[in-house]
Amino acid sequence: MTARPHPLFGPRHHAESAAETPELLALGRLEPAAACERLDASPAGLSTPQTRARLAEYGPNVVTRELRPSVWKELWGRAYNPLNGLLLGLAAVSYALDDVRAAVVVLVMVVLAIATSFVQEHRSNEAAARLRSMVKTSASARRRDVAGGDFQEVPLDSLVPGDVVRLSAGDMIPADLRLIEAKDLFVNQAALTGEAMPAEKFAHACADTVADPFDLPNICFMGANVVSGYGNGVIVRTGGRTFFGALADKVVQQHAPTAFDQGVNRFVWLMLRVIAVMVPLVFVINGVTKHDWLQALLFAVAVAVGLTPEMLPMIVTVNLAKGALAMSRVKVIIKRLNAIQNLGAMDVLCTDKTGTLTQDRIILKRHLDLHGSESERVLQYAWLNSHFQSGLKNLLDVAVLAHVELHQVLGIDQGYAKVDEVPFDFDRRRMSVVVSTPSGRHVLICKGAVDEIFAACGRCEVDGEVVRLDPGHFAAARQQTRELNEDGFRVVAVAYKELDAPQATYSAADERELTLLGYIAFLDPPKDSARAALAALAGRGVAVKILTGDNEVVTRKVCREVGLEAGEILLGAAIEGLSDAGLADKAERTTVFAKLTPTQKERVVRALRARGHVVGFLGDGINDSPALKAADVGVSVDSAVDIAKESADIILLEKSLLVLQQGVVEGRKVFANITKYIRMGASSNFGNMFSVLGASLFLPFLPMAPIQVLTNNLLYDFSQTTIPTDNVDDSDVAGPHQWDISNIFRFMVAIGPISSLFDYATYAIMLWVFHAWGDPSLFQTGWFVESLLTQTLIIHIIRTSRVPFVQSRASNALLATTAIICAIGVLLPGTELGRLLGFKPLPWDYWPLLAAMLACYAALTHWAKLRFVRRWGM
Repeated sequence: MTARPHPLFGPRHHAESAAETPELLALGRLEPAAACERLDASPAGLSTPQTRARLAEYGPNVVTRELRPSVWKELWGRAYNPLNGLLLGLAAVSYALDDVRAAVVVLVMVVLAIATSFVQEHRSNEAAARLRSMVKTSASARRRDVAGGDFQEVPLDSLVPGDVVRLSAGDMIPADLRLIEAKDLFVNQAALTGEAMPAEKFAHACADTVADPFDLPNICFMGANVVSGYGNGVIVRTGGRTFFGALADKVVQQHAPTAFDQGVNRFVWLMLRVIAVMVPLVFVINGVTKHDWLQALLFAVAVAVGLTPEMLPMIVTVNLAKGALAMSRVKVIIKRLNAIQNLGAMDVLCTDKTGTLTQDRIILKRHLDLHGSESERVLQYAWLNSHFQSGLKNLLDVAVLAHVELHQVLGIDQGYAKVDEVPFDFDRRRMSVVVSTPSGRHVLICKGAVDEIFAACGRCEVDGEVVRLDPGHFAAARQQTRELNEDGFRVVAVAYKELDAPQATYSAADERELTLLGYIAFLDPPKDSARAALAALAGRGVAVKILTGDNEVVTRKVCREVGLEAGEILLGAAIEGLSDAGLADKAERTTVFAKLTPTQKERVVRALRARGHVVGFLGDGINDSPALKAADVGVSVDSAVDIAKESADIILLEKSLLVLQQGVVEGRKVFANITKYIRMGASSNFGNMFSVLGASLFLPFLPMAPIQVLTNNLLYDFSQTTIPTDNVDDSDVAGPHQWDISNIFRFMVAIGPISSLFDYATYAIMLWVFHAWGDPSLFQTGWFVESLLTQTLIIHIIRTSRVPFVQSRASNALLATTAIICAIGVLLPGTELGRLLGFKPLPWDYWPLLAAMLACYAALTHWAKLRFVRRWGM
């Protein structure tokens, strides 16, 4: 069999078209063998040469959203925002009014902002790409020329049309495929269809008339995930030719704006409203008082540029990229940059205990009969169940198989063969396999959560004799499992049923009147670092809540060992009876939730968010994916099931609360440095508004020429480009912070007018001390220097709630840019460039007066800031 193009696969990089749908529907009407033949495939899989040929023909199995953005796309992403559009529009107006110098200055501002943010984001993307290459994304595919012809793990991007893949609970569907085998297979297609309930899938031909491919019961689509059951399928289409590939760009764009996005947008609109009021007012006042409407328009355009927070996109991007780079050094993959800030704002972290409080190194320690004695028969039945199941093999199954292999238990599989299985699901909380014994009889072996196994049992085996389960047996069994739980063991019950009338297939209905055989008990020791990590998170104002499917006894034991006060534990059964409001009240006061289903985990997360908390969720199992999506920030690990990694915003290459705590600190640093810029820009612009309006009313000339306003703004912007490198006070990362536009507005009103006082003092000095009424150039130079120096130096007052330079020192980069800009401001008027800009040298006795004003301004602003912090906080 040779690789060849097939009409159904479509041309390379070709998305689904209406012409291909009938072909797909026809494929669904065929039996599995005929479908394989039509696809030039085989249930035995492809050979290695075939896969290589098809990979060359159809390309890697990668959808658009997974491809690295090109340099040009990264540049466009930085350039494309409303503030840059506004600035370019103002540059065009300046150019149209023959003010070429102003247009050039505005363009330099835009280029400076774009270039700085591009360099940082590109570095961040490079680091993220290096980390993503460490994440093991694979699928189980059957290759016929591999020894045994069995399934093996292959990279996801190497799958090709015709490959046969195996699916089990927790897997993402790796491509569009036609099922050729399925058992109790339920698939969640919500990402593609919007239908919340999982759809059951079958392998047999579809006899019904179906118009929509998504209604085909034997076709699975990339982007869906397996909820329960297992199956095998032959791949029809890969990469960009899949339905999901065609929709990928749209799906990525559907992210709802986060609290971070909304906060930034609210600030931008606040400043745009100020501009909308201020600029026409400045234009009219200067036109009326100066009788030069062209100069008034140019000045108004320059003021509009000065009021625009043009560096905000750069400051936000560079801060987020810097945070991502810092996280990459501890092997944390940031899938969405904004997730860093959300992590910093988090005040509640919900997590399972396995792997976070415990070592995620589960060991089978006991296999006991109902008397509590070690039983090889219990071990054998547990091993047969774990060995023959085709669905999701969790850590408990791995521990059972490893125990038997380590202890070399001989003859445990002698003469047994698999007949069928009933896969695990989170409603039954158990799974069964049916095996044929050496004598040919069928035995159903079931293992699972203790209560759920008890519910399905009618008999028990005691000393080799099967007897009816009575209340005494139940009480003794529950006491035994409770004692194991109190010793820190996770207990799984094992039961069986000998079938008198063998069947070809079995279902959950056969899990009744089982015979309870015994228990297997596992240890997952607490992490040595868990106690320190919990203390560190608590010290940062993050409350940790445990959401686990395990029972309350073993959960309380683990919590006690790591120093987490469990208090009253809320069980999943109790949650079912609570309204959303009632659950929100309970969740607020509860630290540990036990015996939860996936839906209950999601409800707890949503309940906490409804109470105003920023909630993070750390999970790695299929049962965690709903809660990961519901949280403000979802965190998973490299070893997680596919759907958990897909649902998460952040991927840890090491499952550690200490690493997560570092992420919280980085997120808070990002937030602190972004809000520094916003406080500086808002207060400075608010003060400038009063200064410009006042000067425009009484001066017979413009207070500053348009090109001078733009130069002042360009230099001030340059001084702020190093804010993302700034040191952050311990108080800024001690607790979570969220956007508070009302607080920013209050800060703007409290601090902004102070600058106007000293601007007016400068006006008075220039007019009455240096007699600049008839010398506009001297007046404009004096205000330019004072305005630039006060704005630049005051950064160091506003950046901290403490005493600047003494209790809180800025980063070396920020100190350097401050010194450079102040030096330029002092020296520029005496240079040839300064004369071209309309400046002139200032008299020597201006400088002592300026120094005194700067000292007074710094002292007054610091005093006002301290009063503000005591009343409102930063």
